[in-house]
Amino acid sequence: MNEEIKWNPESMLEVKLKQPDDFLKVRETLTRIGVASRKDRVLFQSCHILHKQGRYFIVHFKELFALDGKTANISDNDIERRNTIAQLLKDWELIEIVNHDKLDNKAPLSQIKVLSFKEKNEWKLEPKYNIGKKKEEEEQSSESPQV
Repeated sequence: MNEEIKWNPESMLEVKLKQPDDFLKVRETLTRIGVASRKDRVLFQSCHILHKQGRYFIVHFKELFALDGKTANISDNDIERRNTIAQLLKDWELIEIVNHDKLDNKAPLSQIKVLSFKEKNEWKLEPKYNIGKKKEEEEQSSESPQV
């Protein structure tokens, strides 16, 4: 079932890092996990790590849109994919899950593509959300000539 859910910030999945420098490892790893267009070799990043007020969260990109006050249309399946990705990070000993009860429903691994670090350059990695960048800044930076 892929029904839209009523989402609120309390629905976010809080995690703890094993080591302080694991933030960068988790952030990079998440760029290689998502939904793939195999024909075009494009990977659309599903989740991000959010650091807010000393706490860390694994969030689906639609949750970030909702936090920004934008229309997000978050479905059960989006949250299930987030949960599966968080479970992978836990299995790889990159994070600890704070609230295990939020991990109950997971998507099958067949819905998620995980690229190895070696494969990274063979694919186009597409984030659906850029933390800390406004849309105008992104457009200006992509239009600005490189000097």
